[in-house]
Amino acid sequence: MRRIAIVTARGGSKRIPRKNIRPFLGKPILAYSIEAAVCSGLFEEVMVSTDDKEIAEIAEKYGAKVPFYRSEKTAGDFATTNDVLLEVLEEYEKRGQSFDVGCCLYPTAPFVTATKLKEAVSRLEQSDADTLIPVVAFSYPPQRAMIVKEGRLVFEYPEYLDARSQDLVPHYHDAGQFYCFKTQAYKKNQKLMVGNILPFEISELEVQDIDNETDWQIAEMKYRLNGVGKG
Repeated sequence: MRRIAIVTARGGSKRIPRKNIRPFLGKPILAYSIEAAVCSGLFEEVMVSTDDKEIAEIAEKYGAKVPFYRSEKTAGDFATTNDVLLEVLEEYEKRGQSFDVGCCLYPTAPFVTATKLKEAVSRLEQSDADTLIPVVAFSYPPQRAMIVKEGRLVFEYPEYLDARSQDLVPHYHDAGQFYCFKTQAYKKNQKLMVGNILPFEISELEVQDIDNETDWQIAEMKYRLNGVGKG
């Protein structure tokens, strides 16, 4: 099996300027994803897809390759992760390199570890799934959701009003950290979120969207609390 790790890290960030290389507990946050991929020993290639020279220099410092820069199309505000991954795979194929398994890592995912990546890739390769996606359970049952209607609170799903929490089916959401995929299936599906998807459940203590300053502080607190970087 030939494997590639792709860290997606463009230069533009509107809500937290230069977010992808901002220091997170002493080193650029981008470094955590790179180091997890490199230390896992899984990948023939650990690369960063970027349009930014400074990001490229930091990526190389921490052990990743930047063999080419993003095109204008995938460097824009409306480019999707799928656009970036497809471009990367196509560019490598032009250079005579192909891979059986890919892993897309986000640059602001300090909770990713080599241990998690090894377990995730192993599960995917031993299954018939196209993709493996880390997920986390909603902390409160969505079946008990309320909405405001004509100025009043009403239950969105009144049929669950008297149901016990333990009897409600757990719901999950994308943890927003990494995605492992079989490249042939991915090139056919052209999307990560379709096809035969294997779940990889992780703890809420190891998940944090980082979209603003408060999120950043919470992420640092969680990181210190659970010592995720040790594994």
